[in-house]
Amino acid sequence: MNTIKGPAIFLAQFIDKQAPFNQLEDLAKWASNLGFKALQIPCNHKHIFDVELASQSQTYCDEIKGILNQYGLEISELSTHLEGQLIAVHPAYNIAFDGFAPKQYQGNNSLRQQWATHILKSAAKASQNLKLTAHATFSGALAWPYFYPWPPHNEQLIDCAFEELKNRWLPILNTFDECGVNVCYELHPGEDLHDGISFERFLSTVNNHPRCNILYDPSHMLLQQMDYIAFIDIYHERIKAFHVKDAEYRPSAKSGVYGGYQNWIDRAGRFRSLGDGQIDFSAIFSKLTQYDYQGWAVLEWECCLKDSATGAKEGAEFIQKHIIPVSTKAFDDFAHSENELHQINHMLGL
Repeated sequence: MNTIKGPAIFLAQFIDKQAPFNQLEDLAKWASNLGFKALQIPCNHKHIFDVELASQSQTYCDEIKGILNQYGLEISELSTHLEGQLIAVHPAYNIAFDGFAPKQYQGNNSLRQQWATHILKSAAKASQNLKLTAHATFSGALAWPYFYPWPPHNEQLIDCAFEELKNRWLPILNTFDECGVNVCYELHPGEDLHDGISFERFLSTVNNHPRCNILYDPSHMLLQQMDYIAFIDIYHERIKAFHVKDAEYRPSAKSGVYGGYQNWIDRAGRFRSLGDGQIDFSAIFSKLTQYDYQGWAVLEWECCLKDSATGAKEGAEFIQKHIIPVSTKAFDDFAHSENELHQINHMLGL
């Protein structure tokens, strides 16, 4: 078994125009002082990390690693959540997601998708240069408006959506394979890959591609009322990244899992800072350790109540507390005794 690496922190929710959140070195110093050991770095802030340059320049990658090493930090993964979203966008969401792309690609769905594909492939090569083995992203969605079977379920429509998703992702997965990096899809409502069944469907369409894997985030499973512990038993071989994010679901007489168009604070299901929600992280860390998870435990802070600085500080402590240092020997070794074969046969009556 392997001791899970961490704590790490996803920077997406913390990058800001104000110091210390507007420069990579200042972010590194801040995260290190809180006790984090690695950063998960989004690729949509060029002044923080230039993924296109990193895909072309080993010198730039070495400089980035050098900055982080000054503060005892590594990179856990790069993230292209926003760019991954743009690989597949249903027309109903075109305007809503257009802002994820640079202005020169907005309003042109084909160019926007080509740009997103370029960024994903750049992230594969950048990850290789940085000697990373996993990458965090979203799948995008063509079928999401039809997630509920009304109008009645149309199997051909879903088949076509997943076939097109395969066509868009397979060249990207192949590039990641060439670079020796796993693509880890965060299973998330709003994405075509949002639970185990939808992941399996996609995995089948890409012929069980070895780089098609999962970013495990139990918060999204709790809000969908899934068994997020048994999920690890089923899919542990494909779990290559881990967001440590808490959530709670409070049954309501007025609202269910879809939220009633309410703000987060009023929903029956909502995200919380680590330790303030309902997720059984002791069981999760035990399961992942049991199955020899090789990656990082990465804080993704999202909470509708608590201040982000407090959430980050408490999150580092929370993850460190839950990481299980793996034993190098069995607890009952002290009582072990060796027996020769003839003694063993005698013990068995043979």
